[in-house]
Amino acid sequence: MEEQRNAEAEEQEKEKNKNNKKRNADPELFSYLLQPVSAERDPEYIGVRRLLLYRKAEAGVFRRREWRCNGKGYVAYRNYICRQRNCESSRVSSLQGTPGNSGRWFPPPTPTPLSRCLSEVDSWSSGRDLQSVNPLSNHRASFASSVSDSDYLRHRGVEPAYSFVGMHCIFDQCKTSVTILKFGHMSSDLLAYGASDGTLIVCTVSEKPSVIKQLVGHSKDVTDFDFSSNNQYIASSSLDKTVRVWEIEKGICIRVIYGVSSQLCIRFHPVNNNFLSVGNANKEINVFNFSTGRVINKTVFDSEVTSMDNDHTGNLIFCGDGQGCIYSVNMNSRTGMLSRSHRHRSGSKNKSPVSTVQYRSFSLLAGGPVLLACTQDGNLSFFSVALEVQGYLTLRCALKLAPRMHNIQASFCPLISLEKGEFIVTGSEDSNVYFYDLTKPRHTCVNKLQGHRSPVIGIAWNYGENLLASSDSYGTVIVWKRARTNQNKNL
Repeated sequence: MEEQRNAEAEEQEKEKNKNNKKRNADPELFSYLLQPVSAERDPEYIGVRRLLLYRKAEAGVFRRREWRCNGKGYVAYRNYICRQRNCESSRVSSLQGTPGNSGRWFPPPTPTPLSRCLSEVDSWSSGRDLQSVNPLSNHRASFASSVSDSDYLRHRGVEPAYSFVGMHCIFDQCKTSVTILKFGHMSSDLLAYGASDGTLIVCTVSEKPSVIKQLVGHSKDVTDFDFSSNNQYIASSSLDKTVRVWEIEKGICIRVIYGVSSQLCIRFHPVNNNFLSVGNANKEINVFNFSTGRVINKTVFDSEVTSMDNDHTGNLIFCGDGQGCIYSVNMNSRTGMLSRSHRHRSGSKNKSPVSTVQYRSFSLLAGGPVLLACTQDGNLSFFSVALEVQGYLTLRCALKLAPRMHNIQASFCPLISLEKGEFIVTGSEDSNVYFYDLTKPRHTCVNKLQGHRSPVIGIAWNYGENLLASSDSYGTVIVWKRARTNQNKNL
């Protein structure tokens, strides 16, 4: 009798479950499963795949809806699903450096399960723990370490951007501040940097970094220099009121151009390398003939010309002065004639010298050419450039940083991020290298590199955009190696 009651109860339970299934049946789900399939178009597109895709899309919609209800946005949801799951608690082992005559080189790490895991996910870390093992100078170990800031950046909700695997090499021959550094024209391993004692050092950052030439001639600070298009010559400017032209292979100065004031910035013409444009403290830009050293033309400004850059055609010169103004200057590529066209005044009440003017021929944000300007008081400005209106500048976004005592430079970052934004990298007084997104009103810092022991002044990317060089007021140059993430592997 009892067995019969149990059987009846089981039958009632089964009937109840069938009724629940019928009530919960989703007509849209059945439409996905029962949709006719064309064998000619896609014979493998079966109902099971439709079911999985339908359920996946549905779950994603619900999860995003939950995040929005909790006061979080889609950016937070994307960062959550892209987080490092297997490597968050792992500790990265340190890499050992090899002392050399001219620089210290850190070979790439051997493949390990952890390194493979790190290369497969987007990382916010600034670099792996790295130590210099030079027994002759123990005090250098304090700045030859790159501290990871992934935890610091992750809790601020930053997006994946620029990550580094550590230091590629270190140059520390200079005893004074390294004021300017640049990679060779369309070169990934030729690097040069100038110091406040007047020396210019040319080196290579290939597999065995070494100094190629040391160019001695300036008696005061090297303010700027530029490579010729074939990387055979370097033209440098200095506070000693001279412009010098160097032949790199022989390591000699082949021409000295004397001025009446400090020479502050210099550029080769990108198309006609026979023209040298030089800005000075006498409120002028002079165009010199590279072959003869004679002045071809000049134009006068309202204040000393502190920084300069050309557009890719050479028809425009963008320069900044000592009062924070940015100028667009037309230049004839055949005759070298100059004519001022536009001026953009800084909105700040405190007029501060422009330390960086950098032109880029394309930006995802502006959809065309852009210009980056940085002043000594910490103002970063991002302009769109109208080439058809003789270089007219339109301010797109700006960022205010802490004021600086040094003439700290900034640079565009490579276009490796798939996110919308405009990323720049700059040095700082607190001895760190910072990456910023100019389009963010808050939490603009997306990464930080630690390794210097004094204020970071110079910043430069190589042509391959896999190495970043930074210099400080102590005379140290660090070349950082960028990580190969999923985003930049496809570029």
